[in-house]
Amino acid sequence: MSEPKFDQAFEPAHGQAIDVAENVLRVTAPNSGPLTFHGTNSYIVGHDTLAVIDPGPEDESHWRTLIAAIAGRPVSHIFVTHTHRDHSPLAARLKAETGATVVAEGPHRAARPLHVGEINPLEESSDMDFVPDIAAAHGDMIAGDGWVIETLHTPGHTANHAAFALDGTGLVFSGDHVMAWATTIIAPPDGAMGDYMASLDMLAARDDRAYLAGHGGRVNEPRQFVRALKTHRRMRERAVLGRVEKGDRLIADMVKAIYRDTDPRLHGAAALSVLAHLEDLVGRGEITTDGPPSINGEYRAA
Repeated sequence: MSEPKFDQAFEPAHGQAIDVAENVLRVTAPNSGPLTFHGTNSYIVGHDTLAVIDPGPEDESHWRTLIAAIAGRPVSHIFVTHTHRDHSPLAARLKAETGATVVAEGPHRAARPLHVGEINPLEESSDMDFVPDIAAAHGDMIAGDGWVIETLHTPGHTANHAAFALDGTGLVFSGDHVMAWATTIIAPPDGAMGDYMASLDMLAARDDRAYLAGHGGRVNEPRQFVRALKTHRRMRERAVLGRVEKGDRLIADMVKAIYRDTDPRLHGAAALSVLAHLEDLVGRGEITTDGPPSINGEYRAA
């Protein structure tokens, strides 16, 4: 299996609502950046009474575009894939405006407890105020006016990440779990590599037609793409293990070697991804470290 072919040919059309499938509109927030690509995608599902998936960040221009696309129609449900501040904050304002029911896996939480002295590097990026009206279990089906949406738990990027499958269409709103433009950041303690890989396996066992992601464009042939993502992660894991076997002890040294062709602005995120791999490898007994794995720890081959 080859590595995934990432596609960065995406027109965000900021300030507009774009038809991406029958009765599905996309509105892309103007929060472009190295970790958000051209911005966060919000989706509007339905014709008469609507569902909104990932209302997005607190951005007034995005709010105006979203409300214009809703066009006065009732909104019965708001679905949130996860609680990073580029996806969930507008849920509260949209609920207040429409009376919609908010659906998600649950409030924000870390994938594991903080170690003694550890600081969560993504704490300021997390929407700690978010509380859904419905904490949907894996496989829960929620029906609206002309649509049914299934909740798929996909922990990894965050502990509370979920994707949402639009029943009968083969479409999955994949949030940040699978994206066409780049790999997903797995950053402990918010995320966990073992969880992420297990979630990829769950998706690969499905027969979906396409993913509509939280950033960037459509993922076609998703089963093949997910398998390629898993291959990519296993190759990255082997690279991390190889650097440790060659004598690299610190994550900073591993990042310099493994990500030498990557935009330096992303090296901080890359360090967290390496830590996620190291946590998984330590848990499987392939690498050792003194105490729990940490961003500044020293690592040795087992």
